[in-house]
Amino acid sequence: MAVAKKGQERVTYGWMYGQQARKDGKERAVPDYWAEHADAWLQGFDGVPIGTEAKPVSDPFETELDESALAKGDN
Repeated sequence: MAVAKKGQERVTYGWMYGQQARKDGKERAVPDYWAEHADAWLQGFDGVPIGTEAKPVSDPFETELDESALAKGDN
């Protein structure tokens, strides 16, 4: 998830607060304050490591890879 630095900071804190809520034995319900970053809060609560989501590949880069794979197949 590509976000600005301040946004990334909020995602990280949301994740940490989710982890802490689980440790404190609280229920798996995102507090209203974290509604904007609910996915990060829930990942923290569930123990999912931060930053594990797949990063999308740009179209030009994917095209380059496809072309190089085709070129190798011609040999």
